[in-house]
Amino acid sequence: EKLAEERTYTGVIPLTDRLDYISSMSNNLAYVMAVEKLAGIKVPERAEYLRVIMAELQRICNHLIAVGSFFNDCGAYFTPFLHMYREREKIIDLFEMVSGQRLTYNYMRIGGVSQDIPEEFLPALGRFLAQMPRCIDEYDLFLKENEILLARSKGVGILTREKAINCSITGPVLRATGVKWDLRKADPYSVYDRFEFDIPTGSAGDCYDRYRVRIAEMRQSLRIIEQALKQLPSGPVRVEVPHLVRPPVGEAYAHIESPKGELAFYLVSDNSIAPYRCHIRPTSLLNLSALRDMAIGWKIADLIIIFGSIDICLGEVDR
Repeated sequence: EKLAEERTYTGVIPLTDRLDYISSMSNNLAYVMAVEKLAGIKVPERAEYLRVIMAELQRICNHLIAVGSFFNDCGAYFTPFLHMYREREKIIDLFEMVSGQRLTYNYMRIGGVSQDIPEEFLPALGRFLAQMPRCIDEYDLFLKENEILLARSKGVGILTREKAINCSITGPVLRATGVKWDLRKADPYSVYDRFEFDIPTGSAGDCYDRYRVRIAEMRQSLRIIEQALKQLPSGPVRVEVPHLVRPPVGEAYAHIESPKGELAFYLVSDNSIAPYRCHIRPTSLLNLSALRDMAIGWKIADLIIIFGSIDICLGEVDR
């Protein structure tokens, strides 16, 4: 946040990659949306659709790591993780096509995206969309009723609906308690209001439900991407904005449904080339706040499972 106040608005974008570095695309998106709101910049339609496609690919990418590492914590040493990492690499290949990077993408820009998708992108994405549902079915076949997983996660680390709301917890951790809250539906941004998709929820709020919600969300992300590809318009992917953006004096708050929950940026402008103030609503930090209550009464071995089920990234937690 303090580094952002020393850089130009465009120069802040690479910093956002380092917050939740497992979901860099989503970090980029939330930040540029805040600047665009502050400066009154309208994004071209094609860019909005590309943003949605990238954000949903990033959601799948995040959940593959979250679920794979969760199984590793449960004792399924590496096999599920490597299977899910295999699919994640296919998404990383797609990100590399559009940005040249495999972890910190720096793809979003104020006013759109850095460049249009290359011609090989859509065929590769089509192959991924055809393969991925079968991969998710495979995960379910081998893992959903696994007795070790059930014994270690069912009824473990229960977070109540009331406690989740009181702690401002969002994302899959909140939805696992039965709260049907997703900013893509509750406060639609970009072009999300043009797509049909469901909001998966759990009921028990335990480690098992948190895992199941993420699996179901991957299926919904595939639905959104397929619809976005069918509706993808032609046209520019970025509006021309000055290299040194000078938003008028004012403030703006923009939030998105990142893979881990509500990610937001609050910016204050004094009409200079750098944010006068920048504050981030870090999803991981807030979701972590209920860990103590979730862990009381359980053993140290259970704490590892509970902690893994929250799915945090320390880049967002470190203050």
